[in-house]
Amino acid sequence: MKVEFLFWKGCPSHDVALERLRQVMAEEGINSPVEIVEIETEEGARAAHFVGSPTIRIDGQDIDPPDEEAIYGLTCRVYHHEDGRATPLPTHNLIRQALLAACEPG
Repeated sequence: MKVEFLFWKGCPSHDVALERLRQVMAEEGINSPVEIVEIETEEGARAAHFVGSPTIRIDGQDIDPPDEEAIYGLTCRVYHHEDGRATPLPTHNLIRQALLAACEPG
């Protein structure tokens, strides 16, 4: 399993998000390394299809796929709780679901 963590230093939530990702991976017994990628420029954001910080990809798939109209750039990302409230962090459940789906055969 390939786990990527993309971030921009301009968003303060990336440290907590990385800690959350590692915590969920440990809870699920997933020992894959996490590739940490800092996005530093607008050009780098476009090249990486980076829709905001933090972004987590599992086997190349964003855990919260953006809309087709998403704009790539240096920005903070918005996720949503199950009840619809906005949050700057991916939820534990969102991370867990993506990891477990990647572990499923087929």
